[in-house]
Amino acid sequence: MTSTPIAPTEHDAAVPTGDELGDRPVDAQAGRSALARRWALVQQTAEAGMSTAEYAVGTVAACAFAAVLYRVVTGGSIVTGLTDLVDRALATLS
Repeated sequence: MTSTPIAPTEHDAAVPTGDELGDRPVDAQAGRSALARRWALVQQTAEAGMSTAEYAVGTVAACAFAAVLYRVVTGGSIVTGLTDLVDRALATLS
């Protein structure tokens, strides 16, 4: 994932020169570089897990797969084949 730098806006010019208490100056460039470092760190970390939309899509896909699998397994030929397999296995044991 690559990011493009954000262009300065008119709001950047309104950076205060002191904090709310007025006891130390705020360096606007240092604030922006801290934000840039934080943004770079966020971009470097790998995403883990799924978001809500991905959970929804995954759940729908799983339900669709389960429905298809259910139809296949409960079809006549599969039930007959499994019954024959179990009958042969039990005949071998006795």
